[in-house]
Amino acid sequence: MLPVPALALGADMEYTERMMHIVLVEPEIPQNTGNIARTCAATGASLHLVRPLGFSLDDRYLRRAGLDYWPMARVCVHEDFPSLRAQYPDAPLFFFTTKGARRLDAFSYPDGALLVFGRETRGLPEALLEKYPGRCVRIPMREGARSLNLANSVAVALYEALRQQGYPDLVGEGHATGRQEEGVAWVDYL
Repeated sequence: MLPVPALALGADMEYTERMMHIVLVEPEIPQNTGNIARTCAATGASLHLVRPLGFSLDDRYLRRAGLDYWPMARVCVHEDFPSLRAQYPDAPLFFFTTKGARRLDAFSYPDGALLVFGRETRGLPEALLEKYPGRCVRIPMREGARSLNLANSVAVALYEALRQQGYPDLVGEGHATGRQEEGVAWVDYL
């Protein structure tokens, strides 16, 4: 496991078993990965990138999509999926795919789970899906829709897992206040 050197990762981020793990197998689009890194930073999840990557880690689109969240992110790069699995041999795996037979809310996501996603254009390798058929998860969508955007899929899956856990260590409660501004009513949550 190698930290991503070009991204100035937060040194204060430590691995704990309470952490959720997002795994991107061979991601292709830097903007998606940057957005996912931002989601991981905001939730305390770690992000694992499995090579080959379809972009350079110095890519300006990757960095721009992650904005100023890179110092809060814990990002690791793995040479291949077996290397990642060797690092976390006992971690529960969940493979998000349009080929999954069970919906995401049919699973229970424990602390330390690895939520695994495939390439934007082809999804996860068939060999992984065949090896773990009981761990293939589907996000419901309308008939005829091919798939959701990768960054959106990660956000849906991660927040379902965190919801089941009671959103550990996340701030989510506030109170609403209203304001009028140039004829528009706004609701702010504090």
